Amino acid sequence: MTEHTNGAAPQVPQVKMSILAQFIRDMSFENALAQKGLQNADVSPEIQVQVSLDARKRAADHQYEVSTKFRINSKNKNDDATLYLLELDYAGIFHVENVPEEHLHAFLLIECPRMIFPYVRRVVSDVTRDGGFPPFMLEPVDFAALYRQQMQRVAAEAQNTTADA
Repeated sequence: MTEHTNGAAPQVPQVKMSILAQFIRDMSFENALAQKGLQNADVSPEIQVQVSLDARKRAADHQYEVSTKFRINSKNKNDDATLYLLELDYAGIFHVENVPEEHLHAFLLIECPRMIFPYVRRVVSDVTRDGGFPPFMLEPVDFAALYRQQMQRVAAEAQNTTADA
């Protein structure tokens, strides 16, 4: 005797995610150009952006804190002098349910930062503008590629550690 399911696939629980809060954990903006007293200098900015991510479980069920850290360094191409340095640690508290345990780490470090990125972008734009520079609009970040690079780096470090033992 065969069981008929009317072609329906088994029900997979729907992933639930919501942003409970988001905030600036830490921020620093240094306007080196103004500190040096340079006005209308021959400036040709070159901007470097570094991004790092971190996630941790909170005490409450299904809650996680995800931190995105941006280090934005603007230097003058002509003499390599720093124009400004912006360091921003922006975090979100997320409620996440029904993500399989083996995918949770990737979900937290890809999907969660993607959700708060527009707010990070606005903060960076406002701070650089208010700091006396043209607003810097962060390019979209490929958090999936960033995650893959981070996992490759961790795997390489683990391999080096076992090779040294």
